[in-house]
Amino acid sequence: MNKNLTQKLSKPIVEKVAIVGAGPGGLATAIALRSQGIDVQVYEKAQEFRPAGTGLGLAPNGLNCLDAIAPGIVEALKSSGCEVHHTVLKNIQSETIRTNATKYLEQYGQPLLTVWWYRLQQVLASRLPSDIIHLNHRCIGFQQDENGVEIHFDGEKSVYADLLIGADGVNSVIRETLFGEGQPNYIGSMCWRAVIKYHHELFNDYELVFVKGNQQFMYILNVGGGYTSWISRKFSPEYSLSHSADEVKSRILHELADWDESFRAVVEATPAEQIWEGPICDRPPLTHWSQGRVTLLGDAAHPMAPAMGQGANTTFEDAYELRECFSDSANLQEALTSYEQRRIERTKLIQARSALGEMRYYDANFVASSGQTQERQMSLNDDFHKWVYDFKPSVKS
Repeated sequence: MNKNLTQKLSKPIVEKVAIVGAGPGGLATAIALRSQGIDVQVYEKAQEFRPAGTGLGLAPNGLNCLDAIAPGIVEALKSSGCEVHHTVLKNIQSETIRTNATKYLEQYGQPLLTVWWYRLQQVLASRLPSDIIHLNHRCIGFQQDENGVEIHFDGEKSVYADLLIGADGVNSVIRETLFGEGQPNYIGSMCWRAVIKYHHELFNDYELVFVKGNQQFMYILNVGGGYTSWISRKFSPEYSLSHSADEVKSRILHELADWDESFRAVVEATPAEQIWEGPICDRPPLTHWSQGRVTLLGDAAHPMAPAMGQGANTTFEDAYELRECFSDSANLQEALTSYEQRRIERTKLIQARSALGEMRYYDANFVASSGQTQERQMSLNDDFHKWVYDFKPSVKS
């Protein structure tokens, strides 16, 4: 044991790591592994970092892991985003059903923080040397042997690394090359969303607004800096995509035709080309995430419906735990085995609950299939949320 510890202190178990995907998960992992003296290079298919993505809720479990990976980064995110102190549930006529003061900080030591995906990406990227982030690198596959991995990019570019981490999202090229699953699962929910410079009148009293319609709902989030994120999802057993940006905007406004003008106004103020339209998808849990010198992380490993807001948060858990496994293991295989043991069962449960939660949005009379009362179901939900949010990085002496 002492010999292994000495080896770990003198030299990392891998020297060079390639990460495919420069979203928050890939960047957080790069920060985490670089802190151990590992040469990390990040490869991203986008030609530039540009304003994109939706508003995210960063919960205590994700924030605690981010703080462990990059001390002080949560404070930077607080100035870039918005701490949620009050939420409101409305109907489509804008009548208040329920208001809540959030208790995340009191219960878990961290707030619920809403932030624009793009701002989160920027804050994380600012913690890394710019020359390790390689844009315009679209991964098309890889080959590996016992000594390393050769990663191939469009345009006949290739790089070599000791380990490849796929942090390339729900449509991961790395996962597809490993497991050949094909398209993700459409779970029956269509989504429209955007982030724009806009101050909704309700933000004078609340930071997060949830509007419940008939098999349709809308989130309006204050994501800081004068920006508003709106997200509308609708139950739709079949999905079809619009043919143009103008058609996308017309479609969502048609879906909101009976809604209060204050909710429609935020959509009307959004340029058509800034509205994202797409299906909500996940994938079945995997029994393992790694093969040889390749592993997965975040949405590439455990893509989940957004109902619980745990996609980014569990990704930051992954990044933290992978770093710890590298620190605690004598070799790469041991580290990846430990990583899977720490992560797969937890994310599998959160994936399942997220898919269930997505469908619960559309069923006003939801009762658990086992016949439990609503009160019993709510109690179980409270216990589950506590288990999710209570996840904390281990303190080592």
